[in-house]
Amino acid sequence: MAGCATRFLESRRRGVGGITQSGSEGRVSQAGEKSILAIDLGTSAVKLAVVTLRGRILGGEVEPLALDLLPDGGAEQDPEAWWSAVVRGTRRLLASGRVAARDIVSVNCSSQWSGTVAVDAQGKPLRPALIWMDSRGAPHVRRVAGGLIPIEGYGAARLLTWIRLTGGVPSLSGKDPVGHILYLQAEHPDIYRDAYKFLEPKDWLNLRLSGRFAASFDSITLHWVTDNRALNRIVYDERLLKMVGLHRDKLPDLVPAASVLGPLSARAANELGLSEDVRVVTGAPDILAAAVGSGAVRDHEAHLCVGTSSWLCCHVPYKKSDLFHQMASVPSALPGRYLLANEQESAGICLTFLKDNILYGQGGGPGAEEDSAEVYRLMEREAGKVPAGSDKLIFMPWLNGERSPVDDKSLRGGFFNQSLKTTRAHLVRAVMEGVAYNSRWLFTYVEQFVGRRLDSLRIIGGGARSALWCQIHADVLDRVIQQVDEPVLANARGAAFQAAVALGELTVEEIPSLVPIARTFEPDPANRAMYDELFREFVNLYKSNKAIFARLNRARSA
Repeated sequence: MAGCATRFLESRRRGVGGITQSGSEGRVSQAGEKSILAIDLGTSAVKLAVVTLRGRILGGEVEPLALDLLPDGGAEQDPEAWWSAVVRGTRRLLASGRVAARDIVSVNCSSQWSGTVAVDAQGKPLRPALIWMDSRGAPHVRRVAGGLIPIEGYGAARLLTWIRLTGGVPSLSGKDPVGHILYLQAEHPDIYRDAYKFLEPKDWLNLRLSGRFAASFDSITLHWVTDNRALNRIVYDERLLKMVGLHRDKLPDLVPAASVLGPLSARAANELGLSEDVRVVTGAPDILAAAVGSGAVRDHEAHLCVGTSSWLCCHVPYKKSDLFHQMASVPSALPGRYLLANEQESAGICLTFLKDNILYGQGGGPGAEEDSAEVYRLMEREAGKVPAGSDKLIFMPWLNGERSPVDDKSLRGGFFNQSLKTTRAHLVRAVMEGVAYNSRWLFTYVEQFVGRRLDSLRIIGGGARSALWCQIHADVLDRVIQQVDEPVLANARGAAFQAAVALGELTVEEIPSLVPIARTFEPDPANRAMYDELFREFVNLYKSNKAIFARLNRARSA
């Protein structure tokens, strides 16, 4: 799954989708103030922040990352480039004078989820990592998921086994690690044979930090081979391993969430410029870290992330699944807790795509730097002049298929109801509203899942830096939206809080009071009828066109 970061090419003031908002810069730490180095590995950038045990962000750096999109649904990144970016950013952060290396007591990672790094016995990657966008394993997942009595593409017996033991099922899109590994097993048997372990991105970073081949109870979930019924004793299940055809010896040992893996290895300490006494904590996948960093850690307190992708999650006191809408309560980043997890493929990336490929292009645009934050500010100002509803122009944000509330990798995006009166400003606002309609579509099933009305949501991610986008979400969802302070650093803050809990320096109950709300957005009743109408048509567009998308994209999706 995607990180909350997207393209940070010039300035750490940029957020996901490029929308900006003024905020506090890094603050100089007080001598002896214990702090956490939080590493947030996103899809398009690594963000690093030094955060005190009470959540105060002292300073941060951003390093951009390259992404390779390949034929037939491939999406890969170089793990060594992840590590090089971590080293460069950490060194630059320490050299800035905003923080002192001697005050850092722990390092903790948040990272993109649902990725696969095949490594040898020394931890060296055997090939580029397959990340959360990679769908080449789809036919192999369908092969192992099928059965005599089909239900939504799954054999009934296998479906019941998965749900009973894990709480969920592998995505038929092939974008889970189980799909990645099955793809390598079938189509790159030499890589599968030579692989010592298959690791999630977070767990590979932890290997570089601590020297341990390990996964945490939360990060292993999307392999769908663990028994998650007892949160304090999650184990690989032989029935599940046999059912999907994975080998236990190629998977890492499991450790509890929010636990200490050990000290920094001598090599990592030397490269980062930190002491070997610094302790490495297990970390968490992006969605799970964001839930902690949003401050919404009590049961049924929801947060919405508008990042490269988006999600709408909350902690719940039970294990439960919704197969039909691709969501389930899974082991949380907090010990002994479940988190309702889901994900939507494209959010902030839609705005970036609009800017780079339709409005301005990557080689030109207003001003000397087309990729500057000023371009996004211009786009937001223009969108703010268009009335709510964009004169009934509707944008479908499914640029890379969809996961929740429908699992369909053949879906695609586009504008509907465009006319000769449509302007650039209409296009921008329609994209922002289309992402919000998609959030509302998911939100409908989230409220059904928890069985109650959720009156407010905390919003994080780069998109949350935009007051206009926050207001659009409030209006479209008809809910109060609470804009978290420094929303693009929610993952880093969550990683720091998790580390502080693991070190015994913080209790979970203290977390909500440590995450300030910058601004609250109330729904505008004047826009209610308009957005209700357009949301209904948004869902109708999916229903009317899903078969067309399937036919058009069958060859590339097979």
